[in-house]
Amino acid sequence: MKEIKVPELAESITEGTIAEWLVSEGDSVEKGDPICELETDKVNVEVNADNSGVIAEFAKNEGDDVEVGEVIAKIDENGEAGGGSAESSDDKEESKEEEKKEEPKKEEPASKEATEPKKAGKEQKVVASPAARKRARELGIDLNDITSTDPLGRIRPEDVENSAKPAKAEKKPNDENKDKSSNSQQAFDKPVEREKMTRRRQTIAKHLVDAQQTAAMLTTFNEVDMTAVMKLRSERKEKFLEKHGIKLGFMSFFTKAVVSALKEFPYLNAEIQGKEIIKKKFYDIGIAVSTDDGLVVPVVRDADRLDFAGIESDIADLGTKAKNKELQIGDLQGGSFTITNGGIFGSLLSTPILNSPQVGILGMHTIQKRPIVMPDDSIEVRPIMNIALSYDHRIVDGKDAVKFLVRVKQLLEDPYDLLLEG
Repeated sequence: MKEIKVPELAESITEGTIAEWLVSEGDSVEKGDPICELETDKVNVEVNADNSGVIAEFAKNEGDDVEVGEVIAKIDENGEAGGGSAESSDDKEESKEEEKKEEPKKEEPASKEATEPKKAGKEQKVVASPAARKRARELGIDLNDITSTDPLGRIRPEDVENSAKPAKAEKKPNDENKDKSSNSQQAFDKPVEREKMTRRRQTIAKHLVDAQQTAAMLTTFNEVDMTAVMKLRSERKEKFLEKHGIKLGFMSFFTKAVVSALKEFPYLNAEIQGKEIIKKKFYDIGIAVSTDDGLVVPVVRDADRLDFAGIESDIADLGTKAKNKELQIGDLQGGSFTITNGGIFGSLLSTPILNSPQVGILGMHTIQKRPIVMPDDSIEVRPIMNIALSYDHRIVDGKDAVKFLVRVKQLLEDPYDLLLEG
């Protein structure tokens, strides 16, 4: 019998959640076949079989949190497909449970049996259905504390529910007040739907809260007249597409403008480590992408060395990977500054939250036609975009933040300089 363990994932990732089993107990697999999908803080990865054989048993269920090196399943190299090995294993477990139930006739074995589960403290030694395990996790109940009503000793969902009832009945008035302050335990008189947060959503939530609690975050705003960029795109888009095989979008203009401004204001391309400021001499720009599983920020590497076509190509590739859940850990690590575009959803103005440990993030917004007073006092209707820069005031002074955003504005309103740089 060979064990399947959670493989090494990446230096910064030590655990994950089993999102889906891709095989069933009793299935025949070949070495290298994917057996489950593991959801980590950043990306989903497949765990492959290290040996050929038959899946004898699962040590973990879908939704269980697992750590690197932890056993999640076993393979019987000599087994036959059809679940024989798994069934015999279950039969042995169940027969052991039956024997335990008969033992309490003798005082000493019964006493020893009562203490062993508490010493073991491991759910996997308890025979329970997946549905029962899931319900126990939701209610925060240890499976070892549940009494089974099943003749074979298997814990079922109704056993979990019955175990929870006495705990509710013994609540004190103070406990009820605590429950009201906790969304996870709050009772509702009207219909609700409970949905477990995915690991990625939990990580996003934690990082966003950490960023607000750690950094001295401020946001400054400006607006950009997009007339010149839109005119340039209109003039060059067909030739650009024909030559490079990709459309000329807004994001390459903003990326080029940001890189140029970062070179002038290096503290916005830095981070804090202890009592030191690390000013980065590279320009790896994170581009926020919204997916069904939440926001991810893949990184365009060495954006200062790429032309417009290179930037557009990298952004398109990373966006496709993100939506198809094909991003690798390396695609998400090491960014020095981030750009996020809420304008694609219609956002008019927002205060983007820093992507720690970065100290700057630029927010783009929707383009609106507005009457603008021109230098000769005439009024023209112009396409205007609000832009926002959130920054860490611990190392970025307000003066530099404002000047950085003004420089981005200037470059976008006269984008021909960007083309020359590219």
